[in-house]
Amino acid sequence: MQISHLIDLALQEDVSTGDITTLAIFDSENDPIVDAHVVAKQEGIVCGIDFFIDTFKHIDPSLEITVINSNGHKVNKGDRILELKGKSSSILTGERTALNFLGRLSGVATYTHQFVEKVAHTQAKILDTRKTTPGYRLLEKFAVRIGGGTNHRVGLYDMVMIKDNHIDACGSIGKAIEKVQSYLKAHNKEQIKIEVEVKNTNELEQALEYSIDRLLLDNMSLAELKKCVEITAGRVELEASGNVSLETVAQIAETGVNYISVGAITHSAPNFDFSMRIG
Repeated sequence: MQISHLIDLALQEDVSTGDITTLAIFDSENDPIVDAHVVAKQEGIVCGIDFFIDTFKHIDPSLEITVINSNGHKVNKGDRILELKGKSSSILTGERTALNFLGRLSGVATYTHQFVEKVAHTQAKILDTRKTTPGYRLLEKFAVRIGGGTNHRVGLYDMVMIKDNHIDACGSIGKAIEKVQSYLKAHNKEQIKIEVEVKNTNELEQALEYSIDRLLLDNMSLAELKKCVEITAGRVELEASGNVSLETVAQIAETGVNYISVGAITHSAPNFDFSMRIG
């Protein structure tokens, strides 16, 4: 995954014209080689190792970095994640930016993993959404995969999602689906999957009259979700969405839906706490 532009942007944001504290303390004649290490301050799933390393390599390619716990490893409080050796100035200048990448992505992976564990006794898969940090979508969706989740569409271009506003503007579910199918056929894009959002069993029945791939069951009760599973009987994939939390996700999965989309795993994941120490 190429994220050089994001690293450049992050370093420009933090370092700008120079790390004035480090520049004042160290110079070419006084810049000792030191050892440093990154420690987890909580339990969770590590993610973002490559971006951490690339951040430091942007600053100083001569730095030696050893990975102790790589992407996907479950770590405990106090576990070492990486070790570094190199110029004091390089390590101090890159510390916060590198830790920001590591903390954000490990936070997403850890929170995703918590949801995945809650539904492990079912066949349901946890999906992410497009509710991501602008510019960081590919990174956050990578973190979702590392946490055991499954990626939904990347953007507006790789899957059709007919939502309530599309339907309202078009006039009906049937008209919206027909327009989409006609467009895909005319542009040789019939391989692209079609998902339709429905709010109740009546709308579900309307959508089932057409050849579609998945139904998004929006903000339905557990009883309604079970009914939709019974009606479809495996004919199309079912995705539950809305009011999903760590407290409710297991019950939703137990209704028999195939997927559960959770915006919170990217837009509300707590940052993972790491610290870096020299010495």
